[in-house]
Amino acid sequence: MSVQTISRGTLAARVAATLVIALPAVVLRVAGVHPSPVAGMIVFGAGVLGAAVLLMWAAETARADMSGALALALLALIAVLPEYAVDLYYAYAAGSKPEYTSYAAANMTGANRLLVGVGWALVVLAFTLGARQRAKHPHRRTAGSASEADLTRRDVHLTEHHRIELGFLAIAAVVAFVLPLTGEIGWYASIVLILIYIAYVVRIIRCGGDDVEELVGVPKVLVALPKGPRRLVTWGGFLVGALIIFASAEPFAESLVKAGSRLGIDEFLLVQWLAPLASEAPELIVAVVFAWRLRDNDAIGALLSSKVNQWTLLVGTLPLAYKLGGGGWSLPLDSRQVEEVLLTAAQTVLGLALLIDLYFKRWEAALLFGLFAVQFVLPGETARMWLSLVYLAIGFSVLIARRRDLGRSFQMAVRNLPHAD
Repeated sequence: MSVQTISRGTLAARVAATLVIALPAVVLRVAGVHPSPVAGMIVFGAGVLGAAVLLMWAAETARADMSGALALALLALIAVLPEYAVDLYYAYAAGSKPEYTSYAAANMTGANRLLVGVGWALVVLAFTLGARQRAKHPHRRTAGSASEADLTRRDVHLTEHHRIELGFLAIAAVVAFVLPLTGEIGWYASIVLILIYIAYVVRIIRCGGDDVEELVGVPKVLVALPKGPRRLVTWGGFLVGALIIFASAEPFAESLVKAGSRLGIDEFLLVQWLAPLASEAPELIVAVVFAWRLRDNDAIGALLSSKVNQWTLLVGTLPLAYKLGGGGWSLPLDSRQVEEVLLTAAQTVLGLALLIDLYFKRWEAALLFGLFAVQFVLPGETARMWLSLVYLAIGFSVLIARRRDLGRSFQMAVRNLPHAD
């Protein structure tokens, strides 16, 4: 049996497994069946996870038919659509159910902190282990893998082009502090954040960027198809993924809230951590695979792009969903939500500071993960405020030391500069 036959057989098996996981959510929704909150959380959560996988495959396959920069922006956006669907539902429902306001903020802050505190650290861990494994078995090196020099380097590295993302993240980080200071995600902040995202997409399209990386897994098989079948499969994946999200997002969001009461778990925590974990798992897995294959720029670059769009477009669209649901033009934040948004903004500052020199060292990844873990050991209000101060103190100290890198990133966000040697 040929390698191509094996690959397509594996493709069929993976697609079938994903559909088996995701389709029960659609069946239950169409049939009008309402399972218990815990069962609903599991079934519809699996639907969100399956939809995320299908959308990731479709987005990566679509990159064969468009420019690299536009494809990267599309992938970064589509990868987090399940997260958008759940969070925007909470914001929409908050328009008529004020208690849901806290869930919208919880989901948004959880997704952002999970991406930086866990996702970025996982990339460094996978890259380090992959480099050690490849150094022990150099004969296993594959096409497109890192050079011999890279095998002895243990720091994740971004290319100069990613200063564009860092520059826009820095701009968004400044705007984000308006939210806890005003106690709301105001319509004015929403407009600014959405404009920042639009400017970011326009900038990377005009600038171009690095070559599109080699695909792995299911997308690698799909891009080898003739153009007609490939596009049919791609758009079919988008359609099926979107339908599954449409069927799963609302009941999953509602089940999380009700399951918290049933299980005696804080609903806020379930919404904050379980929903983002389900919606962002496929993206994190892809990044880890890239890092294991020593494609560190692709791995951390994809997560950095997702951070930019979550911290701009996702946050900016919440007040719009709130207004459409019957609320005002600004999404209010209570004291707990103010602390959570402040903590997320502070973590963003530190994450930006650690990446601004384009190198992400092991101790830096350990620092981000360690501070992320502290919030679970010390979950109180005072701890969140102190943790925010620690993030800011370290972050600003590093940014001051790396102010030239910060300035260059700001400049790259608005115009082309010659690449550094």
